Amino acid sequence: MVKSIVVSFLFAVTALAASRMTAPAGALVVSKSGGRYSTVSAAVKALSTTKTETQTIFIEGGTYDEQVYIPPLAGKLIIYGQTDDTTSYTGNRVKITHSIKLSDVSNDDETATVRNHTPNSSFYNLNIANPCGQACHQALAVSAFAGNQGYYGCQFTGYQDTLLAQTGNQIYSKTLIEGAVDFIFGQHARAWFQDCDIRVLQGPKSASITANGRSSESDQSYFVIHKSTVSGNGVPAGTYYLGRPWSKFARVIFQLTSLSDAINPAGWTQWSTSQPNTESVTLAEYDNSGAGAKGTRASFSKKLSQPLSISTILGSDWNRWVDTSYVS
Repeated sequence: MVKSIVVSFLFAVTALAASRMTAPAGALVVSKSGGRYSTVSAAVKALSTTKTETQTIFIEGGTYDEQVYIPPLAGKLIIYGQTDDTTSYTGNRVKITHSIKLSDVSNDDETATVRNHTPNSSFYNLNIANPCGQACHQALAVSAFAGNQGYYGCQFTGYQDTLLAQTGNQIYSKTLIEGAVDFIFGQHARAWFQDCDIRVLQGPKSASITANGRSSESDQSYFVIHKSTVSGNGVPAGTYYLGRPWSKFARVIFQLTSLSDAINPAGWTQWSTSQPNTESVTLAEYDNSGAGAKGTRASFSKKLSQPLSISTILGSDWNRWVDTSYVS
């Protein structure tokens, strides 16, 4: 009996950890080796903005140096990257990269390598980077500018402001997010991060992972990092904070997450000495672990008595648009 249970479990794991090497039927195929579309942008431009049926893009392996803008569409959009393992970012074969900085454009959103402005969209197994680096200051990898967006098994890498989670309900699962300064930020989104690998880079003497800009008590914005890992990549102990409040109503929760010693014992920090923004914040933790979970936390932060649920953040109908195979 025990043997049969073990065999069944191993079969289930093997079935789940599948590759995605070929395009699903009906998908627009992007390929660097003779495909109909040689760039991601060309495939996006071929999408119908009025069609209500689901549209799909499949990207074959390779590095695509371009900035991609996805406009609002009437129906759902799914973009798949070729991968050896759909359950993780480690087998991804597709990289979209572009180096652009704020001084070249008019706002943060326009610096993003991928600007996703369509709701009801899902990205799978895409590595998206803005390699502009420290000298560029704000330089986004991804700008998530609409609701019901899901990112699964992806990699987002940059330095400052890597991911802009700006509006609507969003989920990030089994995804690597890397940066040095305020690299998960935004003003109005309710974003759920689950089983994510959050990596801090060597940066300023002290820096923060999150910068939530919720500007009023009525704003819905909420960031929850759930069952994830924060690693320091060799940065000195105590040099990072979980977050700082971009606006005085900021809301960020780290719960059931492993924190490396890169995290300062205070946990959280003010926006600046001249503008603390700490009077009305919700910056909290629940049952985190690791060396970075220890210490006397900032007086304006709190500890929760129980974790928040995904339905509290994304609503009771969250499983209608979230890929539940990535949430356990």
